[in-house]
Amino acid sequence: MPDPRDTQVIEQFVERFAQVLVDSGMPRIASRIAIAIMATDEGRLTAAELAERLHASPAAVSGGVRYLTQVGIVHRGRERGSRRDHFTVEHDWLYQTIAQRDSILVRWSAGLREGVQAVGGDTPAGRRFAESVEFFEFLRGEMEGVLDRWEAHRRAATTRA
Repeated sequence: MPDPRDTQVIEQFVERFAQVLVDSGMPRIASRIAIAIMATDEGRLTAAELAERLHASPAAVSGGVRYLTQVGIVHRGRERGSRRDHFTVEHDWLYQTIAQRDSILVRWSAGLREGVQAVGGDTPAGRRFAESVEFFEFLRGEMEGVLDRWEAHRRAATTRA
């Protein structure tokens, strides 16, 4: 088993998992930044540290941080007396990302309902749209239960620790 503090192993992990996020629709540099920060014990890095670790330009890091800040994954901070900003990620940002999917499912359902009306509910196309609406409604209900169970599990695990 490799040394967990081996920087090359960590860099390879960051790149591999960032690709998973990219494949899910997240911008590449933003994915790399979020995972690089998450992979530090301190849970924070400066822009210069990010550029160095990711072998990325300061402009690319700036754009990635701006995106992550806008979507609420990264927060900017500064140590008292320091002139350098550092960036942190919420410890549960992956959970929050999944939890926020509910609003997307609501929008998709509403859009697909409009599709049913546009093509007619008793047409083959309308039935496909209607089944998709039903699926997203089902998924929303299931996600709510899953997230509630996760919260209960997390609380129980915290009490045991």
